[in-house]
Amino acid sequence: MELLKNVKVQAIIGSQRSAEAKFVTHLGRKAHVPILSFSATSPSLSPKHSPYFVRTTLDDSSQVEAIAAIVEAFGWREVVPIYEDTDFGNGMMPYLIDAFQGIDTRVPYRSVIPSFASDLQILEELNKLATMQTRVFVVHMRASLSSRLFRHAHKAEMMSDGYAWIITDGLSMILVPMNPASVDSMQGVLGIQPHIPKSKSLHDFHMRWKRGILLKNPNSMTNELNHFGIWAYDTIWALAMAVERVGGTNSSFSKTETGKNSTCLATLGISEIGERLLKTILNTRFKGLSGEFHLVEGQLQSSAFEIFNVIGKGERVIGYWSPKRGLSRGFDTVDKIIAYSTSNANLKDPIWPGDSRTTPKGWAIPIKGKKLIIGVPVKEGFCEFVKMERDSHTNMTTFEGFSIDVFRAVLDTLPFVGEEEGLDREV
Repeated sequence: MELLKNVKVQAIIGSQRSAEAKFVTHLGRKAHVPILSFSATSPSLSPKHSPYFVRTTLDDSSQVEAIAAIVEAFGWREVVPIYEDTDFGNGMMPYLIDAFQGIDTRVPYRSVIPSFASDLQILEELNKLATMQTRVFVVHMRASLSSRLFRHAHKAEMMSDGYAWIITDGLSMILVPMNPASVDSMQGVLGIQPHIPKSKSLHDFHMRWKRGILLKNPNSMTNELNHFGIWAYDTIWALAMAVERVGGTNSSFSKTETGKNSTCLATLGISEIGERLLKTILNTRFKGLSGEFHLVEGQLQSSAFEIFNVIGKGERVIGYWSPKRGLSRGFDTVDKIIAYSTSNANLKDPIWPGDSRTTPKGWAIPIKGKKLIIGVPVKEGFCEFVKMERDSHTNMTTFEGFSIDVFRAVLDTLPFVGEEEGLDREV
């Protein structure tokens, strides 16, 4: 309000959170002042419905197809999303559920955690998840909450063999500056983040950034520039270029007629160049640090996402996903791929939670310390259906026959257990 009423600014870069951006965008619409945000990602805040809002970052819904592609590639048939109860957390869920429905994957439960949840609340929710059969989780929340979630999940032995965790780009893009203890509890997690192509300008800027941070604070442990910082830089360039084209040095606000009892909102003037400046921003295209800066329907577009695996202190890229090509092992080969790929063969082998190389089945029988015992009725004759043999040397019992083949085929079809896994046989 201060900037619009007294300073009479012609554009505002902010706010950083979607909930804040909603209110600021309302002010911008009243005053015809463009509001640019490089970090408000919730789909609930749309340039289509807020014409003076410009999203110079990616809409959260742009990543749901990439997440669904990962789930489909590894053959998981059920997924539980875990997300914070905010505009940021809730905004993406309808799009994510639709994406899972498109690949015939069920969402049997949604785990909604308050943004200011206590440790006890997080533990109670994790204990509930541990009693369910689904073992694939998609986490969509901010770093402050998700770091606590993963620490508790590690203590609850839910970061072990058989579990699969996927984190959305809101957390992936700020993984590097997170507390090392938090990253250590996330070993084996898969994540996605927008692909920013390497370039000389990005490398040079990155070096200047590091030198600047070290000069200001030699003891700083955080000197990495994340995606939001890169988009912020490109946003300022885009606005500066648009202002130069419009020429707003002598611009002013026209006053609105108000009564004695008018509210502060009613006393806002209207920018005389706001509409022209908005159109110029939307039509601005240039080669930025993040790649091609190009707004479509008021927001930035991404050509590809990186898929990475949390290993050690950082991350290892195991593949890429693009809307046209699907999954690919190396980004340099994306343009050479002709067919759309949904196979995990086009990804490097990840290391899963529990330091496992075996792909989680996505389902488990939640009975700790017990095994499922299958009784096989054996009668004399009709060996083509059921035949039992016991090895006198090893004391191992084997079963053969048509009925056994049918039973094993059913096990292979079910997502939660494979042939002979976790089964004791009792005659």
